[in-house]
Amino acid sequence: MDVKSLDMDQEYRDRIATVDEDGRRNWIYPKKPKGPFYEYRKYVSYVLLLFLFGMPFVKVNGEPLLLFNVLERKFILFGVYFAPQDFHLFVFAMLIFIIFIALFTVIYGRLFCGWVCPQTIFMEMVFRRIEYWIEGDANAQRRLKKAPWTADKLIKKVGKQMIFFTIAVLVANTFLAYIIGLDEVVRIATEPVSENFGGFTSMILFSGAFYFVFSYLREQVCTTICPYGRLQGVLLDKNSIVVAYDYERGEPRGKIRKAKKTKTLAVEGIPAKEDPIAAIQQQLGDCIDCKLCVQVCPTGIDIRDGTQLECVNCTACIDACDEVMVKVNRPKGLIRYDSENGIATGKKKIFTTRVIAYSVVLGILLIVQGFLFTARTDVEALLLRTPGMLFQKVDEENISNLYNYQIINKTQETFPIEFKLVSDYGGIRMIGQPPQAKESGVTEGALFIDMPTAELTGRKTRVKVEVYSGDKLIDVISTTFLGPVK
Repeated sequence: MDVKSLDMDQEYRDRIATVDEDGRRNWIYPKKPKGPFYEYRKYVSYVLLLFLFGMPFVKVNGEPLLLFNVLERKFILFGVYFAPQDFHLFVFAMLIFIIFIALFTVIYGRLFCGWVCPQTIFMEMVFRRIEYWIEGDANAQRRLKKAPWTADKLIKKVGKQMIFFTIAVLVANTFLAYIIGLDEVVRIATEPVSENFGGFTSMILFSGAFYFVFSYLREQVCTTICPYGRLQGVLLDKNSIVVAYDYERGEPRGKIRKAKKTKTLAVEGIPAKEDPIAAIQQQLGDCIDCKLCVQVCPTGIDIRDGTQLECVNCTACIDACDEVMVKVNRPKGLIRYDSENGIATGKKKIFTTRVIAYSVVLGILLIVQGFLFTARTDVEALLLRTPGMLFQKVDEENISNLYNYQIINKTQETFPIEFKLVSDYGGIRMIGQPPQAKESGVTEGALFIDMPTAELTGRKTRVKVEVYSGDKLIDVISTTFLGPVK
């Protein structure tokens, strides 16, 4: 094949199915999928949707099981409270997540997009199914769009959009429940708008954003907005497992024609009295060019052209092709999960150099994260000398320094706190009442440390303070004590 023909074969990569040559939106009407993979995806979506909508209602000791309150810097993961002081754990968690996504994509392609991604689950398993229920399959939707405005069309179109917006409101409030808590969402929704104008505005904006995404943007989120689709082109190689068309088996493609008995002379080497149509049919591949794989694709691509960034690995084309193969009495798997090398050579290789390298890095990060989690304490204490304050003279033999303290309590309990100076001399004087560590919060206060002037080693002397709750030592703090120049 010459260079010119190769360029022609790759012309499909210069455009996307959702935009025409004039730059206008090309609306996609995918045929309703059916088959084993589609059923598996439905079950997975049911579990994930149940998890998404159910978790805000699950509480442990009065606190939500999951909370990502960025505004108040309060994070709860499966009942464990994380303060801003645990930010380094989130940094490593994000690094682990990025490396895992890279490793997962190198091995399994864009499998996450088709099976787990919230955009795909809501679009294909919620909004699209409602659309099929109201307007019918792809051809019925096209006919309805071209039909004049009648009462039936108005009811279907308006009714569909009302249902879409209602679901968008539900989704928006659910996501807000993960940010500000379910109780706060209920309070904003039930109290007068004038008392919670900011919260109500946030709900409307979130709802409008979700509605716009699922009623208008739809598959364009996956094809033009989502950065993960772009990463796919960088991370995939010929050993990555993707939804792929077996061109070795399928080409050359051609329609099935019924054989007819004939008495014509030999045609292109075909013996006389032998049916030329049947003989030509035998030379074709298994692809009968029915184009069902294109019709069911939610992003409008032809998987037979090869791996494309628009492909979200939703498996709709696999189900459609397998159904056709059964009808024409040919083996399933013309479109299947496989790698480029698997199709070309029949050999699959998962543990490539890149996979091993990503796995090693991921393993190291997991070990570091595990160590950090093990070293993490439920209570942290911070003791700093008050800025701008010098030492104060207590009496002829002792001087004092003023300190500010913070007690970061990561538990769901309130308990008393006591400070003890680790020294044979000196002592601590609290300012105000003895502190109580607030549950899942920060307790602040001030104290004096008194030291004999004769015991100081210089301008700055290192001292240690132990923090107790009852008889339990919860932290040890090292700080400096400022004294006179000797």
